[in-house]
Amino acid sequence: MSSRPVLDVLRRHRRAVAVGCGSSMVHQTCEALVPVAIGLAVDRAVGTGDVRAVVLCVLGVLALFAVLSSAGTFAFWTVDVAEFDEAHSLRTSATSAVLRDPAVLRDRQVGDVLSVVTSDTRHTAESLGLVSFLASGCFGMVVAAVVLLRIDVALGLGLLVSVPVVVLGLQALAPRLERRVHDRQRSAGLAAAVAADLLAGLRPLRGFGGVPEAVRRYHLASAVSRRAAVGAAGATSVLVGAGTLATGAILVATAAAAGALVARGRLDLGEFVTVVGMASFLADPVRNVSACVQQLAVSRASARRVAALLTPPAPRTEAGRPRAGHLSPAPGEVLGIVATDTATADAVTAGFAGAGTLVEPAETHLLGETLADALTTGPVPAGRGVELGAALAAAAAPTDLDAPLADGGTNFSGGQRQRIGLARALAADREVLVLRDPTTALDAVTEDRVAAGVRRLRAGVGTTVLVTSSPLLLTRCDRVVLLTADGRHATGTHTELLDDPRFGAEYAAAVSR
Repeated sequence: MSSRPVLDVLRRHRRAVAVGCGSSMVHQTCEALVPVAIGLAVDRAVGTGDVRAVVLCVLGVLALFAVLSSAGTFAFWTVDVAEFDEAHSLRTSATSAVLRDPAVLRDRQVGDVLSVVTSDTRHTAESLGLVSFLASGCFGMVVAAVVLLRIDVALGLGLLVSVPVVVLGLQALAPRLERRVHDRQRSAGLAAAVAADLLAGLRPLRGFGGVPEAVRRYHLASAVSRRAAVGAAGATSVLVGAGTLATGAILVATAAAAGALVARGRLDLGEFVTVVGMASFLADPVRNVSACVQQLAVSRASARRVAALLTPPAPRTEAGRPRAGHLSPAPGEVLGIVATDTATADAVTAGFAGAGTLVEPAETHLLGETLADALTTGPVPAGRGVELGAALAAAAAPTDLDAPLADGGTNFSGGQRQRIGLARALAADREVLVLRDPTTALDAVTEDRVAAGVRRLRAGVGTTVLVTSSPLLLTRCDRVVLLTADGRHATGTHTELLDDPRFGAEYAAAVSR
């Protein structure tokens, strides 16, 4: 998305917006003409007692309401379909961005991303309806002003001056509300992220007594979210109050002016009814304009958060630091990468993401109801394929495919989940497989079995990159690359790097356990 994400949404659905605006304008025009029709009925039917005129007026009002309701229904249907379609598209794009490039989550917490994907995408899509109803509200006020100009120039001019002042005044309040709403949504997302992290780590927190501190941190995040919500509610109240006050002022001023004109004999009974009805009608478009301005501020704030999630993050590689493309693993090679700092390991792992590459992170997520569901990887590329039993054996993973998964696999130990994730990656049999710390939760004996299994299954049939500090994995690599925090690097086998006079000490420190 560009720097103006709401405009991007409107461009993608310009036809729906145009149809929605047109139908809504017809709806508002008919609503504006209802007082005119009633005024004419009073003048030409009620006042004269002509039965034929009464019947014609009743039929005319019924026809007007038929067009009014049909146009309104069609406008709502068109806009709602576009909103649901856009919200789904944004959710899909945001989810794909997270799944395609793990670096998107680099500076974000899971709860905050979940807030963007669910709440902010919906608010962004709602801008389609808001623009349509804002345009129709303004058009309805213009129609009302034209009708009043034909009845009395002073009344029409008064509305033509007062209505733009009200709209511009409300618009001037919108940036303040937008900032408050953005802060509210951001802080709410962070509070949700803290809660999600607390629940995910509840078991180890209880183990080392960290629950009180975790609860204290959530209280702080929740308090920040509450203050932001109160601030946004206050800004909303100011905007709603200003709109209501402006609406009341316009209604009172219009009714008072019409009454004065009737007293002077400048308006007849039918025109008075039209003016009073028009003044009452104006409350609806003015409220709509006020509400749309308010909600557009919410949509713009949400759209910026969605756009930030969809914008690819800038790589964090420093000048001179080798990137994934510069490591150039050979076809069929098992390449080990040892990074002396986490930022370098993150950058290298993210750099390998691309077509034909499977990157398996250290944290394993198991989806589905059974172990078989968790191991399903979808279609295997043509000419490739690893038998599931061989993948499970190589990863030393559980083999009961009917075993149930409870809450993402929490009924399995951390080591079992890690081995299941490794088996899933091996079974996918991608041309390039990148494994990030695949054995951190395993004991030395099991880790040695897994290292031998990965080597046996992948050597010569696909490129395998192991971003790890495990000596048991590194000894089975064809080549190992050491990347230091200051941008230096060295290449060799595990043994050669240990004996390297320049890098041996750094390498030994990085792989020591």
